[in-house]
Amino acid sequence: MKLPNRRLLHLAAGATVMLYVNQVLAQQNPPAASSYDLVLRSARIVDGTSSPWYRADLAIRGDTIVRIAPSIRESAARVIDLGDLVVAPGFIDIHTHASRNIFAVPTADNYIRQGVTTVFEGPDGAGSVVGSLPAPIKPFLDRLEATPRSINVAAFIGQNAVREAVIGLANRAPSAAELERMREIVRQGMRDGAFGLSTGLFYVPGAFTPLEEIVELQKVVAPFRGVHTSHMRDEASRVVESVKETIAIGELSGVPTHVSHHKVIGKAYWGKSVETLQVIDAARARGIDVTMDQYPYTAASTTIQSALLPQWAMEGGIEGAKARLKDSTTRTRVKAATVEILLTERGGGDPKNVVINTCDWNPALAGKHLGEVTQARGLEPTLENAAETALWLVESGGCRGVFHAMGEEDLERILAHPATMIASDGEITIFGRAAPHPRSYGTFARILSRYVREKHIITLEDAVRKMTSLPAARVGFTDRGVLRPGMKADLAVFDADRVRDMATFEKPHQYAEGFAYVIVNGEIVYENGAMTAARPGRVIYGPGKTAAVQ
Repeated sequence: MKLPNRRLLHLAAGATVMLYVNQVLAQQNPPAASSYDLVLRSARIVDGTSSPWYRADLAIRGDTIVRIAPSIRESAARVIDLGDLVVAPGFIDIHTHASRNIFAVPTADNYIRQGVTTVFEGPDGAGSVVGSLPAPIKPFLDRLEATPRSINVAAFIGQNAVREAVIGLANRAPSAAELERMREIVRQGMRDGAFGLSTGLFYVPGAFTPLEEIVELQKVVAPFRGVHTSHMRDEASRVVESVKETIAIGELSGVPTHVSHHKVIGKAYWGKSVETLQVIDAARARGIDVTMDQYPYTAASTTIQSALLPQWAMEGGIEGAKARLKDSTTRTRVKAATVEILLTERGGGDPKNVVINTCDWNPALAGKHLGEVTQARGLEPTLENAAETALWLVESGGCRGVFHAMGEEDLERILAHPATMIASDGEITIFGRAAPHPRSYGTFARILSRYVREKHIITLEDAVRKMTSLPAARVGFTDRGVLRPGMKADLAVFDADRVRDMATFEKPHQYAEGFAYVIVNGEIVYENGAMTAARPGRVIYGPGKTAAVQ
C-alpha cells in the first residue's frame, strides 16, 4: 500500500486549518451590512423647492433620506435604476375627508396611486353636517394608531364640530360657560395633536357663528402654533367679502389663515378671482400670513341639502329642514331660495349641472342629474320643478351631489398664484361604489398632466412645490415636503411624460397613471401598478402633542 505524500498531507491539513480559521473570523467579523436599504439611481430630482430639476442618486436608510449625490456606489439592499423618472417628495393633501373610508380601505389606493403620502382630515369645520370628523378628535386618532395603513394621516379639529358638541345645530349665540367649554375642547384638541382649527362657515352650525366667536377660539390655537383653514361663508356673490373675513380671522387671532378650495361659484360671478387674489396679495404685503388651496376641476361636491337650501333652513340639520318643509308657507320660501341658487350659484342655471353622486336611501340615483330625476318624477325639468325635486331629495334623507358651476379662467388664475397649493377635497374611495367626484382619484395627476404638460400654466417644479413644501410649510412640518438628507423618505416616483388622471365625472373609478413607485417612511407601498403589503403609514401629530405648550 502506497502511503500519501507527506507534503500533500501537510497541505491538506493546512487547508483544513485555514478553512476553520476563516469560518471563525467570519463569525467574529461578518461581512459589512449594506450601507443603505434602498438606492434610487439616475433620478430626475424635483426637490419640492421650485429649484430646477437635476440628475442624482438618492439613498434611504430606515425611514429617512440619508444621501443625495451625483453617484452613490456603496452597497444597498436594493437598487432601482429609474432612467428618466422623476423623484419628488410625497405629495401632501392638506384637505381631505379621509375618515369616511380610511378604516375600510387603509391602503388608501386612490391617493397612493397618484403620489399622495400624507392626507389631512378635519377640514370644513368637520362635524355631522359635513359627514366627517367629530370633536373631540382623540378617539379617531387612537383608532388610526391601531390600524395599519399605507398612508400618513394628520388632522385638524373643526369649529363646526366643537360648536355642535356644545350647543348642537342651533342658530344662537353661546353663553359664557358654553364659549369656555368650546375653548377647552379646542385646547384639548390641540394637545391631542391637531394642526389647527378649521371652519366651515358655509355649513351649519358654522354658518351661525359670528366673527368674534371664531376669533376667540382661534386665540386658543395661537400658542400651539396652529393654523386656521376655512370653507368660507360664500363662494359666489359674496366671495370677496368671505376672503376678507378669512383674512380677518387670522389677523385678529394671531394665527396663519388659509382659504380652502378657493373658487368662484356661479357664471354671474366668474372673474371675481381677480379681486380675491388682489385682496390676498394686499394682506400678505402688510404681513398677514394667508394662503389657499385648490383642486383642478370646475365642479364642486357636497350635500344637496347644504348646497341648494338656504342656510337658515338647515338649522337643526337635515331633520330640522325636513320639519320646516312640512309647513307650506316656509316650504314656499325655501323653494324660492332654492330656485335662485339653481339659477345663479351651484346650479349653474340648469338642473343638468347638479349630478347626484351618493344617495344612501336610493343608490340607483348615483350618476343621474337633477333634470333626469325631475323627469323620472313626471315633471318637466324646469328650475322650479328641479327645486321641488331637490326638496323631495332632502325629505327622503338627503344625497351628495356634484355641482358644475365654475369657470376655467378663474381656476387657472388661482392655480398660477404663488400662495396656492394643491388639495383634493376628496375622500378615500371604495372602488366601484357610488359616483364620487373624480378629484378623489385624479387631482394631483391632473395638475401634472393638464396644467403642467399640456397647458403650461405652471412648471413641473412649481407644481411639485404646490404639492409638497408649500403645504408642509403651511402646517409646520419640519421633516417632510422637501428632498434633503435627514428628511423622512416619503417619495413619489413618476414619468412626467406619461402621468395623467383617468377618472372622469362619468367614470370616476379609474386610478391615475404614470406613477412607478410610491414610498412612505422608507417603504415601497406601490410598485409598477400594484399596491404592496407594506403598511408604514403613521399618524402625524401637531406641535401641541409633541411639545409642552403653556
